[in-house]
Amino acid sequence: MKRIVLFLATNLAVVLVVSLVLNLLGVGRAVTGQGIDVGALAMFSLVVGFTGSFISLLLSKPMAKWSTGARVIDQPANSTEMWLVDTVRRLSERTGIGMPEVAVYEGEPNAFATGAFKNSALVAVSTGLLQGMDREEVEAVLGHEVAHIANGDMVTLTLIQGVVNTFVVFLARVVGYFVDKILLRSEGERPGIGYMVTVFVCEIAFGILASIIVAWFSRKREFRADAGSAKLLGSPVPMQHALARLGGLAPGALPQSMAASGISGSGGGWGALFSTHPPMEQRIAALQSLR
Repeated sequence: MKRIVLFLATNLAVVLVVSLVLNLLGVGRAVTGQGIDVGALAMFSLVVGFTGSFISLLLSKPMAKWSTGARVIDQPANSTEMWLVDTVRRLSERTGIGMPEVAVYEGEPNAFATGAFKNSALVAVSTGLLQGMDREEVEAVLGHEVAHIANGDMVTLTLIQGVVNTFVVFLARVVGYFVDKILLRSEGERPGIGYMVTVFVCEIAFGILASIIVAWFSRKREFRADAGSAKLLGSPVPMQHALARLGGLAPGALPQSMAASGISGSGGGWGALFSTHPPMEQRIAALQSLR
């Protein structure tokens, strides 16, 4: 749950900074003491919402390298690294995407794929994953990550995040105006302090609700990537074995900004609404139905 809250805070921080900059430039003054310019507010919300999500997308690969300490394999140093690069190349050729960068980072079992473009993405695996699985299982995990890239999941998730950000920004200001003018009866050409406080609180509250939508999509894309791995390997069995193995290992925690990109991770209870990954048993069952 802490990981999801911090991931949400990162996204919200970008939205707040962009919103503040645009307001200082005079772009965001769609709400005045006399009323709301709905068209201007919608445009402002659209710019703020999508700017934040696209900035996150464009920075995703360098941030992933920095936050995990991932080392890109330019020249394989051993047979394992050579096999890793060759396997990613073979899987990428099967899907028709450009060869991603391949990286290794120190940590418990996990893996991720990220990047703004299909033909210049990044696939990274942890040392724990390489040490805790056999090669068939690692290949299945790599197939899962390559499928994410081929499916355009990073871009689609960014677009969904941009849409929900837009609604968060728009609705927060509408509620802020209502509270300031109707409940607090503020006078003046510009909204009062009640408006600013309400907008800030609503952006946090609506952002939490919006993250449930983003997490729901993320869980759906995990099923698709599992199925993509099964297709690439010609059988769902290796991915089933990989998931079963991961279910018996302590998953490596990724940095907060990378939580939705990892191969595993799920929450229980209310946390399940914010989980970016379905439970392992559901993913294995979905693969069994592919037979």
